[in-house]
Amino acid sequence: MATDKFLVTIPGSKDSGTSQDEEYCIVELDGLKRRIRFHDYHEIYRIPGLYEYLFCDKLGCVSPEVVTGLLGDAVAKSSASLSELDILEIGAGNGIVGEHLKKQGIHSIVGIDIVPEAAEATQRDRPAVYDDYYIADLENLSSDTIKNLEAKGFNCLVTVGALGFGDIHPKAFANAYSFIAQDGWIAFNIKEDFLETSDKTGFSGLIRDMIERGVIEVQVKHRYRHRFSVDWRPLYYSGIIAKKKAAIHEQIV
Repeated sequence: MATDKFLVTIPGSKDSGTSQDEEYCIVELDGLKRRIRFHDYHEIYRIPGLYEYLFCDKLGCVSPEVVTGLLGDAVAKSSASLSELDILEIGAGNGIVGEHLKKQGIHSIVGIDIVPEAAEATQRDRPAVYDDYYIADLENLSSDTIKNLEAKGFNCLVTVGALGFGDIHPKAFANAYSFIAQDGWIAFNIKEDFLETSDKTGFSGLIRDMIERGVIEVQVKHRYRHRFSVDWRPLYYSGIIAKKKAAIHEQIV
């Protein structure tokens, strides 16, 4: 993977207490400095190697390998086979998660993201990972895209690091979920705070309702350190592997 030369400065202790969705870094590239928010993925994906350097190398993000590993272990313990999975990955980004899925022996993966730069980064850095990669808004899919996705016969939905901060809205997740076959696998991670009853965000309520109403049947729930914050606090997430047991009804979205 080609990597441009860049320097990254992560704010120090003076910014302690910065909320996770406000975190940023200073990137110096070709003599110019730019302030980039961690959630401005379109900016990060434009710079080859920046995502991996910032999140994986500097802040120790392990979610791609943790969530895909949990999925692999859960499938291995069932009567299913990883080679039988037809995966829809939403919020696919630059293909890191898809790459980990491929390493486990999964053959069929379709990615979807709303950010055009995500597809460009995937094609640039990991062109062999996905069978198809859609740039689309899951809340406003075209009829052709719906037909194409329905025809795929997905039996597994995967999303890593994209839930709970407005990157993927509850309605978008529900629409993606509708493409998954009954008893299909659902693999995702979410910040542990978003699963607490005190949290009132839309996504928190959706996931809790899905579990409480039996829409999904949780197979694995694993707490782990997702990565470090900019002031080096551990950020804990829950990796969840579940089976689809029912459709999501409009009243819980």
